[in-house]
Amino acid sequence: MSAETDLIKLYSQRILALAADIPHHGRLDNPMASVRKRAPLCGSTVTVDLDVIGGQVSRFGQDVKACALGQAAASVVGAHIVGRTRNEVAAARDQLRAMLTEAGPTPEPPFEALEVLTPARAYKNRHGSILLCLDAALEAIEAAAAAT
Repeated sequence: MSAETDLIKLYSQRILALAADIPHHGRLDNPMASVRKRAPLCGSTVTVDLDVIGGQVSRFGQDVKACALGQAAASVVGAHIVGRTRNEVAAARDQLRAMLTEAGPTPEPPFEALEVLTPARAYKNRHGSILLCLDAALEAIEAAAAAT
């Protein structure tokens, strides 16, 4: 398979559609926690703002400056993170990392749509961008819990 074909597969229509429609895009006013993460290999950044009530994410906002792969991951996360607990977000992050680095299974519901990023396994330099949103969300949930 040629490098051009690999890139076409990597940036599939489904990935591009997700990247074009990121839920909860934008910063929140007065969030309980804000975390900015940067992927050093590619320079992608994600800033997550959120509130946690009763152990669940109750409000979520994100500012995403990443490649289409990072944007697609943020789109899936944004669509499903409200109502999730710290443990659910940590499990999704760990499952996504295993899917990318160890050929592990697709993350469990409600984050199973991250399966679209399976072709990125071969592109290790993109893994950091793909994981940014979940990494930032998990750190923000922990910061919000520590502040209460």
